[in-house]
Amino acid sequence: MSDTTLLAAAGPAAPTIGALRPLGLRATTLHPDGLLGAWQHRNSTASLPHCLDQLEAAGNVGNLRRVTTGAGEFRGMWFADSDVYKTLEAVAWEIGRGTGSVEVLDDFTTLLEQAQDADGYLNSYFQTDHRDEQWAALVWSHELYCAGHLIQAAVAASRAGVGDRLLAVARRFADLLVARFSVEDGVCGHPEIETALVELYRETEHRPYLDLAARFVELRGRGLLGDEPRFGRHYYQDHLPVREADEVTGHAVRQLYLLAGVVDVAVETGDAGLLDAAARLWESAFGTKTYLTGAHGSRHRDEAFGDPYELPPDRAYAETCAAIASFSWNWRMLLATGGHRYADELERVLYNGIAGSTARDGTHFFYSNPLQLRTGHEGSHEDAPSERLSWYSCACCPPNLARLVASLQSYVATTTDAGVQVHLYAAGRVETPFGVVDVATDYPWDGRVTLTVTPSSPGTEWTLDLRIPGWCTSATLDGSPVAGDYASVTRAWQPGEQVVLSLPMEPRVTSAHPRVDAVRGCVALLRGPLVYCLEQADLDVRREDVRLEDVRLDDGAPIEAEPRDGAIPVVLTAHGAVASSEGAPLYGGGPSGERAPVTLTAIPYFLWANREPGAMRVWIPTATGPRS
Repeated sequence: MSDTTLLAAAGPAAPTIGALRPLGLRATTLHPDGLLGAWQHRNSTASLPHCLDQLEAAGNVGNLRRVTTGAGEFRGMWFADSDVYKTLEAVAWEIGRGTGSVEVLDDFTTLLEQAQDADGYLNSYFQTDHRDEQWAALVWSHELYCAGHLIQAAVAASRAGVGDRLLAVARRFADLLVARFSVEDGVCGHPEIETALVELYRETEHRPYLDLAARFVELRGRGLLGDEPRFGRHYYQDHLPVREADEVTGHAVRQLYLLAGVVDVAVETGDAGLLDAAARLWESAFGTKTYLTGAHGSRHRDEAFGDPYELPPDRAYAETCAAIASFSWNWRMLLATGGHRYADELERVLYNGIAGSTARDGTHFFYSNPLQLRTGHEGSHEDAPSERLSWYSCACCPPNLARLVASLQSYVATTTDAGVQVHLYAAGRVETPFGVVDVATDYPWDGRVTLTVTPSSPGTEWTLDLRIPGWCTSATLDGSPVAGDYASVTRAWQPGEQVVLSLPMEPRVTSAHPRVDAVRGCVALLRGPLVYCLEQADLDVRREDVRLEDVRLDDGAPIEAEPRDGAIPVVLTAHGAVASSEGAPLYGGGPSGERAPVTLTAIPYFLWANREPGAMRVWIPTATGPRS
């Protein structure tokens, strides 16, 4: 496929209708000297090769070989195939960008062709020791979930121009699903197949795939999965039909994947009521159940949303996959409606909840992402580690990160008949039907964004819309104040014309809703789109008995942004007080000494845990108590 064709080839989501249109797979290029481009380069050179190596070492690939040879034992989780497919999707997006290995994709495709049953069925766990259990326990089997990730990998390969064979494998399985589940009532205990089938419909224009996705959405919440004794129907999103639900609940990843599929189905079928249901559930999620970092899931036990305002920072589950699912859902809501708030949430979760999951080396990851790590936390177990790990027994997150970051350029900008909209600011080049927009910026460290336009047809009038983030209250465009959600520049563009957007990034202090009991009397520090945190490593006190938990912030004192060289370009400095609480009684006592003034250094949350393990906190107790 030529570069020109790839400019038009779709990225991860390709709705046929909506308020905004995504750009082609190679339409946007992220420069590696910018932060997003550097993440993408790290993903290509470190994270993705690491995932491929780990899938071999952990047995995921061997499980598929075992289907053809019968040799050895099944290893890992019963849904281990899904991690292979997510990694293949990342490989495909890299190929589409011109940096991936076609040979790797071809080798995996050959293996999948060999492993696939004659009727199209493909799942290594249920093709070997558990063949007689196929389709018998949709509540836990993940068969449809794994099929969904296979389909998404195949769609990515097709859009990259190298996936005819893999697409054929996926379609054989999808055709089996259509034949079976168009007449049999059933849904998957882990939603994901819905959005995959819609994307397969968008790629092939084969209507039965869309119809089955819509059927799965409508069957959801009707008790088809039965009663699960430990977690209940909420966990599986089977407690209420989507159209009737008014609160996000249950397993956070399942809920958010389902809602991404709901938007896909609503858009392609023109179902306004279904889209309204997604918007209503968005209000629940982002009005009462989202962490400051954009993360979701406050309960470890069932990886679930909690009650409204139940957002404990130290027990935050905040799974990486949930953050990625939120990103995908908000992108679909943005395309469907053009709503500014969805782009704001894209930015928040990308720079905080998602970015914090990966170490600077690109080969260590968090599964859960707490907003506080206590001194002495026993973090040796992977369920709540005190540092990032290279892999997990349930390794859903690293391959999920790989596929998102490999396609990250797809989320920067969109178009309409009227012009171009830029939603995420990153150094790079955006090629559109209206012309090329070159973006020069050091965002998110600096709020100056210079855009240089080379129009396709000089002198033709069109509009360039630039998002004004919700955190920015004093934006200017070419030196003039701008208000509203987007700064719009409509003109008959000439080659080389520039506009300069300035988004001042003064440090900010924020507090939570009064009902978030867990952080009452605390504040958090922010700058631009970034959430900041304190780490024990930066606590400059001489007494060994003083811990991060002993710090109090003087929230009336100025917060300063301090540029630095190296891995942390901008830190925040604040003032506070500290006194050791070592030896104080559990109740009825206070610190064991006088409070001493201390200068506090805060670093971006996404960069924590890249030094020695130690305490961290986003929400900082204040010396004055709750803020009004």
